[in-house]
Amino acid sequence: MALVDYIKDLRQAVGNMPLIICAVGVIVSDSNNKILLIKRSDDGNWCIPGGVMDVGESIQETAIREVFEETYMNIGELKLLNVYSGKQQHHIYPNGDEVYFVNVVFFTSTYSGQFKPDGIESDEIRFYSIDELPDKISPTNKPFIEDFKKLSSKNQSL
Repeated sequence: MALVDYIKDLRQAVGNMPLIICAVGVIVSDSNNKILLIKRSDDGNWCIPGGVMDVGESIQETAIREVFEETYMNIGELKLLNVYSGKQQHHIYPNGDEVYFVNVVFFTSTYSGQFKPDGIESDEIRFYSIDELPDKISPTNKPFIEDFKKLSSKNQSL
């Protein structure tokens, strides 16, 4: 079953009522410890690549697929950063759909391909210094980025 149909069917049944959704995010860093962010088309916020798990898909498969769909990049070794849930992962989309994410967040510095926006979910894609991020970071992403910043300051060879 395609995810679009799955979520669409759920939304027809529950309207904008909050859903608990399993999602994944990937912090892609370059050799200068800059992280890849995408500017979302729907709300203009910057966030790491990621998205919602398809039915029957593993979380690692979701990570690989979502990064490719949103950036056209292939990623390599995934290292688990953390799992995030609760009030910090509450999001209301511009159309009123409400979700609480259970977000599994990985990081990697292994990637290939030339990134470009997909024109659907992302308007811009850029590497940013972890210390000089854009102002409009998606609120659900702030804990991931802070944790990665702490980790990278402890271990320069991520």
